Amino acid sequence: MLRVGIVGSGFMGTTHAAAWSNTPAQIVGICSVDTARAQKLAEQYGTKVYDKLDDLLKDVDVIDICTPTHLHHEMVLQAAAAGKHIICEKPLARTVTQARAMVTACEKAGVKLLVAHVVRFFPEYAGAKAAVDRGDIGNVAVVRLTRCSFQPKLAADNWFLDVEKSGGMMLDLMIHDFDYARWIAGDVVSVFAKSVRSKTPNAPNDYGIAILRHKNGAISNVEGGWAYPPPMFRTALEIAGDAGLIEHPADSSIPLGIYLKQSAKGDAPDVGLPMSPLAEDPYTTQIKHFYDVLTGQAPTSRVTAEDGLAAVQIALAAIESARTGRAVNVEDVQ
Repeated sequence: MLRVGIVGSGFMGTTHAAAWSNTPAQIVGICSVDTARAQKLAEQYGTKVYDKLDDLLKDVDVIDICTPTHLHHEMVLQAAAAGKHIICEKPLARTVTQARAMVTACEKAGVKLLVAHVVRFFPEYAGAKAAVDRGDIGNVAVVRLTRCSFQPKLAADNWFLDVEKSGGMMLDLMIHDFDYARWIAGDVVSVFAKSVRSKTPNAPNDYGIAILRHKNGAISNVEGGWAYPPPMFRTALEIAGDAGLIEHPADSSIPLGIYLKQSAKGDAPDVGLPMSPLAEDPYTTQIKHFYDVLTGQAPTSRVTAEDGLAAVQIALAAIESARTGRAVNVEDVQ
């Protein structure tokens, strides 16, 4: 039986615990600075609380890191040194240097580093990727992605709003779509971005737009924001190719529509992909996939450590572009 330890008892720690409970894995324990929440979570899943990560690492095969972003680097290195496989919430790290060191440490230790870019597991996004891979819309030319929510609020120590800890909205929120755009259209060469807080740091809300230029010539337009009042959260995707369009509009209950160009013979009808985003919680789908990877039932992971590193690099290029007002080459961000 795969033995799992969870670090963090906040929203993501709680979410991952629920997902693990739907696999054959055993949740050995919870390690968290919030002892009260950790105890409550441990009681819910019949496990125990560990005061120190070192002690938890001794008793598990896999460590699932669900802590604030600025803590990921040290914890991943600690787990790798202990020879444990690792699942790490996104963003993989606060800096490119940290992320690269984490990937290298895991490679040297011979352990898996799986990054929780959960958008790849949402049915509408996974369905769009499958349609692109099948060649349904031909060669991808333009990708447009939207992810706008209310600003995160915590009762105490809201680390999301501490840029040194979270990286701000572009790294914490928009990284979902930076990763997805790269998954769809390939490696990103440069980024040009604008954001509200890059010009007005004390603005009550943040909103940003980033234009990604992909190596193959495709362009992605990514918009994100902590700008809506609670509990609003809107997402949308559009992927245009030389043979058709895939669309998942905001405020739509239709998970995904695929609209194809008619061939000369008229035998290429519009297609709607019938699936429900409620069929299974995507976080559960993601953890089940990671379980299969860790137990050898899946030969490869849908998300790799290198994917996590690349997403951090794109996000930090966007932040630098918004700060300087110029396009930034992704490879220059270290």
